[in-house]
Amino acid sequence: MALAVTCYSYRFLLQNDRAKSGNKLVISKPDPYILYLGLVVFFAAICEGGMFDWSGIYFQEVIKVKIFTYGYLIFMTFMAMSRFASDLIIVRIGMPATYITSAVCIVCGISMAIIFPHFWTAMAGFSLVGFGTAAVVPMSYALAGASRKYSPGMAISIITTYTITGMLLGPPMIGYLAHAFNLRVSFIVFGLCGLMLAPISQLFFKYKNSLEKSDS
Repeated sequence: MALAVTCYSYRFLLQNDRAKSGNKLVISKPDPYILYLGLVVFFAAICEGGMFDWSGIYFQEVIKVKIFTYGYLIFMTFMAMSRFASDLIIVRIGMPATYITSAVCIVCGISMAIIFPHFWTAMAGFSLVGFGTAAVVPMSYALAGASRKYSPGMAISIITTYTITGMLLGPPMIGYLAHAFNLRVSFIVFGLCGLMLAPISQLFFKYKNSLEKSDS
């Protein structure tokens, strides 16, 4: 199905859209614009990657339910639904507020699942985490395309590296912490990562606004 859609959509792609500058990765002092966005998607990706692999196991080991895939299902359902609705949310409240809302949802959702390890509170908590993580990566990719140092393609490639790194580190990190302590304690990592979205995103918008003021 993916191959068929790709072949059909190919003719609608932009032609000769290679940027004239910014196509090479420059080894120098990190660009704050890209660095802030990279850190945001890194922490969001730790939440996503970790929840992909451990949400069901949390329901099995901590909540003690027979059909433990409920945890994974509720997280993925709300993340998918939120991704479809994220554009409307961004238009209504703006990107800075959306990052804050995402952080609050992740922290509150994980806190509910950890503090009250029961079926319905964990279901509600995981749905909040799914809602909170959904908009962060797409929103950050859209912002990365406006980088002044790199072309849109290069900027998004750099941000994607941060994302993949977070996705790869999240699951084993939770595993090691669960082995050292327990699975319930290890989920605190998700809350901490969600919390980091708020200050880093605001630093990004502060830097972005300073660039715009310097141009005017």
